[in-house]
Amino acid sequence: MPADIYIGTSSWAEKALVDSGRFYPDDVKNTPARLEFYSQRFNFAEIDSTYYALPSKKNIQRWSDSVPRGFRFNVKAFALFTQHPTRLSSIPKSFHESLPADVRKKARTYYKDIPTEVRDELWGIFRGALKPMREAGALGAVLIDFPPWYGPSTANREYLAHAREYLPDDNIIVEFRNRRWVDDAADAASTFDLLRGLNCGFVCVDEPAGLKTSFPPAVAATAATAAVRFRGRNAKRWEDKKASTLERFDWLYSEEELSEWLPRIEQLRAESDTLYLGFSTKADDQGVSNAAHLQTLLGA
Repeated sequence: MPADIYIGTSSWAEKALVDSGRFYPDDVKNTPARLEFYSQRFNFAEIDSTYYALPSKKNIQRWSDSVPRGFRFNVKAFALFTQHPTRLSSIPKSFHESLPADVRKKARTYYKDIPTEVRDELWGIFRGALKPMREAGALGAVLIDFPPWYGPSTANREYLAHAREYLPDDNIIVEFRNRRWVDDAADAASTFDLLRGLNCGFVCVDEPAGLKTSFPPAVAATAATAAVRFRGRNAKRWEDKKASTLERFDWLYSEEELSEWLPRIEQLRAESDTLYLGFSTKADDQGVSNAAHLQTLLGA
């Protein structure tokens, strides 16, 4: 049986989307109402806020209650767990006294600087907060999104196994941004074998082609859960350090561009049980417009 397909966007509450006035009716004004409206048109959404702060069980419960049965969320892992520099203020104050003095003096910190017992508790908070969504059958996968400098070293491979231990029963999908993970056939095979061994899905991406900082459109299903994230092809702004996230991911896909992915999507469907197709394009209503366009092309 081909995989079940879930199509959606990186957020149902992006300010640009709401401000565009092109998707939500005027009387749909708060987050739960927007999610209810959104879930009538798409069957999947990413939760981005969990990257910036540990999730609260209350919000997870509220979001789970706002969607119909069969809707899925992919939840981004907390920044600290993805090796990104993390604001000290996003770590609960109750843990600050347990941190080394030099760590408490900095505005940002890294996973390696956090004592093991604090890491364990932070992972426990993250995992526990997802319980209502897990029990409702609405948790699709946890997305671990590594930074561009995170290359295929021995330590980084070992960290992925370490992170997997904290979420033993959840689907995990992994997005790399350093192209050395798949630079040639041998690199790609090694990376895919690693993910298969850990039962983690590889996140395929669509980005501007041929740039030093863009990731190639490698395609592989390394677990029962597969994913593609469409980030746009705005080559002019992709490497512009002055460009905002919205400006870098400003892209309305053409039918020709989306059609390039149709055979790749069929490959992923044949090799997985569940396939998530998400759009991170940010300007105006581009995310929902691109997602709707792909829905039409797939007859979804």
